[in-house]
Amino acid sequence: MVDSAKTLADRIEDLLPQTQCTKCGYPACRPYAEAIAEGTAAHNQCPPGGAEGIARIAALLGKPVIPLNTVNGVERERPVAVIDENACIGCTLCIQACPVDAIVGAAKQMHTVIPSLCTGCDLCVPPCPVDCIDMHTMTPGRTGWAAWSQAEADAARIRHDARTLRLQREKQENDARLAAKALAKLAEVDASTAQTETERVEKERKRAIIQAAIERARQQKDNAASPPESTKP
Repeated sequence: MVDSAKTLADRIEDLLPQTQCTKCGYPACRPYAEAIAEGTAAHNQCPPGGAEGIARIAALLGKPVIPLNTVNGVERERPVAVIDENACIGCTLCIQACPVDAIVGAAKQMHTVIPSLCTGCDLCVPPCPVDCIDMHTMTPGRTGWAAWSQAEADAARIRHDARTLRLQREKQENDARLAAKALAKLAEVDASTAQTETERVEKERKRAIIQAAIERARQQKDNAASPPESTKP
């Protein structure tokens, strides 16, 4: 039974494998689902979903099943990232790149991938400065949805969404700290005494710089709070 409360983008997203690999040309599975719903993206741009994924979306949309667009990649056996722990320098770039929090470690400490959480997105490989990450095949002979279950997709989506919310919260907290520091610095400048013309000019210069930084931060906050354009149902 179709959930009538779900938009077309919601239903398309449900059919995507949630690897969050960006191979479709979008930053995550959700933006790609929204683009398909809007008619600005084709339904054959998801290599991890493969032929079965295309067929699922085509059935939902009432469109023909078409081949995977090879510009976006090829359907393949599911890989998992493996870190050469002896070569790892603990730079944390792979942790920052992983969209589903499948890599654990700390700065200047060895990192490791949790195989059961890895979606095989490849995103951790390019940023590694010492080339210590390889992708190993985990499902010989099985590709697309034959190599990936709905339960795994659902779990990956939960981890991705939780990570997104955490990063947003951390950014908001950091922005708040910086704003408080800027206001404190502005108060310090205002409270300072300028006796000579040179000192008065320097005081106004510092004040202008701080006020400009506060205004930029305010504009960025307003932009971030602006609601995104709605997708077509």
